Amino acid sequence: MTDVSTTEVTRDAIRAAEALIRPHVRHTPVLEVDLADFGRPAQPVALKLECLQHSGSFKARGAFTSLLTRDVPDAGVVAASGGNHGAAVAYAAARLGVPATIFVPSVTTPAKAERIRGYGAKLVVGGDRYADALAASEEFVAGTGAMTVHAYDQPATLTGQGTLGLEIGQDLPDLDTLLVAVGGGGLIGGIAAWFRGDVRVVAVEPEGAPTLHRALAAGEPVDAPTEGIAADSLAPKQVGRLMFPLAQQFVERSVLVTDEAIASAQRSLWDAARVVAEPGGATALAALLSGAYVPEPGERVAVLVCGANTSAVQL
Repeated sequence: MTDVSTTEVTRDAIRAAEALIRPHVRHTPVLEVDLADFGRPAQPVALKLECLQHSGSFKARGAFTSLLTRDVPDAGVVAASGGNHGAAVAYAAARLGVPATIFVPSVTTPAKAERIRGYGAKLVVGGDRYADALAASEEFVAGTGAMTVHAYDQPATLTGQGTLGLEIGQDLPDLDTLLVAVGGGGLIGGIAAWFRGDVRVVAVEPEGAPTLHRALAAGEPVDAPTEGIAADSLAPKQVGRLMFPLAQQFVERSVLVTDEAIASAQRSLWDAARVVAEPGGATALAALLSGAYVPEPGERVAVLVCGANTSAVQL
């Protein structure tokens, strides 16, 4: 049987979503850099700065797609999130005049919690990890009838994140390889659904939260550890079941990076390019700077810097 993700998350669906959400999201810039600026052998690299998106991450794309393509009840919307998805749903709900309740785990950073509250959503801390917050949100939905906006495992979410693939294709038409950080997999699933093998898509994951890495090895989503510096954004128990067939078909491989490499990439982005990224947002670059991914000579590589909800830079 063909999986729903391959039949619903199509290029036509992504094009339609892009047109629908365009008034609400930014076309984020691309910064051309050289790896020599980061202490690596010279190699031109493009940084897609989705960290400059509304709400501080790519998640705004999926949030707006979900709210604009589904019937929202009077009880509003509910989301479970490590922080970025919650901020995006809160932002989209505020823009569209919809009540929002966001469940987060205790590992959520203060920067993300403050952003969610700042958009006017009700914030509820539910447990220590994303899975705990998700369970608490499901209880809330059962009692109120609110509409769930899943962080990564709904067709609308995947389709919305796929608009970023469309945008990258417009920005970088000659691209060979795109490095993408993975948590639940909504971002890379949507991007893979757009490129469908036309661009080499490489997943980058923390060693402490190898959700897609383990799923690809097992042939299905399986439990993985939920630890590490990026646990607030890249550490669900399992990768999403809707994105997994897309990953099997269109993600070339997953590479793992250490917490030390992620922290170093985060600092390097600031030092060399004055770009602020949270740990999850810097994870894809960590693969290049640590040598976990080594480009071939002449390979045209882009890195997705996907989130900036951090207080690591104090002004």
